[in-house]
Amino acid sequence: MIMLLGVGIMTVFFVFYLCKKSWHMLHKAVGITPGVLTCQDVNAPLSLPDITWQTLALNTKHLHTLSDEQLRQLQHIDKKVVIYHSNQQQLHVKNLTPVLTEQQFVLHKLLHTRLPEILAKHHYLLNSNNKDIRNADDTSLTEANGLLQEALDNIERRLDKLLEQLQTQHLEDLRVMKRYLDSQED
Repeated sequence: MIMLLGVGIMTVFFVFYLCKKSWHMLHKAVGITPGVLTCQDVNAPLSLPDITWQTLALNTKHLHTLSDEQLRQLQHIDKKVVIYHSNQQQLHVKNLTPVLTEQQFVLHKLLHTRLPEILAKHHYLLNSNNKDIRNADDTSLTEANGLLQEALDNIERRLDKLLEQLQTQHLEDLRVMKRYLDSQED
């Protein structure tokens, strides 16, 4: 009787152990940690120390004067640049030399040279204590914010257009492959 009770207890512990291990493996497979629950409010204001840039090299002190919407737009631009760069790296892996178009060159120049310059000048205008530069009605600040927003919109629009062209090119490549395969059936 004691032997059956011992085997029964060992079986319960073994089944419990297997269930717990499989539960953790299931969570690990889908990329979550059991017992850790973190919720992020997507509408909460961004915190500069929490923002990480994957490709853009931006001076964080120039970002303190940006609005939350502008920071979010910069993050979206950064994510789109990552997509673009991964596409270019895939071409290098396949030993294909990507042809640099004028649009790609201009976008690269805008992202890596002009955008940091624009942010630096915007930061200077908003933090300037010189009353000669900042007049009483702050029209220059409003204009600076408007110009910065136009620049960000322009960069994002160019990036969207370039990503759309890449997607169209991939689709056209698939069509060519399909036509080739269809012609080989005869």
